[in-house]
Amino acid sequence: MVQLTFLTIARDELAEVKRFYNRQQQGLGDAFKREAGAAAKLILERPLAWQVEIEPARRFLLNQFPYKMVYLVRAEQIIVIAIMHQHRQPDYWVERTTSTPSEHNKNNQ
Repeated sequence: MVQLTFLTIARDELAEVKRFYNRQQQGLGDAFKREAGAAAKLILERPLAWQVEIEPARRFLLNQFPYKMVYLVRAEQIIVIAIMHQHRQPDYWVERTTSTPSEHNKNNQ
């Protein structure tokens, strides 16, 4: 069974965006997190359905927020490597495509 995991740094990005939106308007960050959770479920159901961002990474564009989830598809695992704004620093996450989740998480603790 395929499972979906987040790099620690991607999980941190998710938390930071949630905090940002909750500072803007109470509950808005929670709405962001719900949409990201729904996106993760769709990615898990059909991982190859969304466009390649930069090989080998794919992206899922969120509908209500200007963010996207960037992920890798492995044999038995989908790895979310970034929660990124659609219009800022477009390639900052590229180095994350070359390490395994355990290597990257260890290097960023």
